[in-house]
Amino acid sequence: MQTASENVEAPTDSTGLPLVLRLRPVIELSDDQLLALCEINHELWIERNAQGELLLMPPAGFETSGENAQLTAQLVTWANRDGTGIATDCSGGFRLPNGAMRAPDAAWISHARLASIPSEERKKLLPLCPDFVVELRSSSDTLRDLQAKLEEWIANGAQLGWLLDPRPRQLYVYRAGAPVLRLDNPVTVSGDPLLPGFVLDLQQVC
Repeated sequence: MQTASENVEAPTDSTGLPLVLRLRPVIELSDDQLLALCEINHELWIERNAQGELLLMPPAGFETSGENAQLTAQLVTWANRDGTGIATDCSGGFRLPNGAMRAPDAAWISHARLASIPSEERKKLLPLCPDFVVELRSSSDTLRDLQAKLEEWIANGAQLGWLLDPRPRQLYVYRAGAPVLRLDNPVTVSGDPLLPGFVLDLQQVC
């Protein structure tokens, strides 16, 4: 079943997460400092929003971690076979045009766009938005926050984004310039035409 975005209502659930750490105007972290902060606090999931605030989350639970591994494995397998880009997992950070630093649960970026980034810069936060992103909802995520995050990805240059909510089993499809679609209890979802031939088997994920 596909539902247009205007018919999708986000619940008002709240978990009190992520914790928000406001730094400005006291501290202004550079990208390198932010990356170093993430490395020495590897037990936390740290992102930065467009306002310069740090968003702190605990690690994912075992169940969510397994689901994330399954979807990333399928994307990596396709990317290796396709050969036109690179797939990344949840540890990859991207600096978006709006100044946010985000780390999707899985992403793909074309070699053509990566070619413009010097090799030394690729060892740091990548200064561009992926072509494709996936966000997987865990028990500590609110649907409203993840929907806003997908909208941010698209606004900053992503061509395709998927928001997977395992319970209830729903997937939201975001495309640049198109309404959001909700798929109820899907078995598979296709990445065509951006990711030709990539079909995510959701039965293997959740």
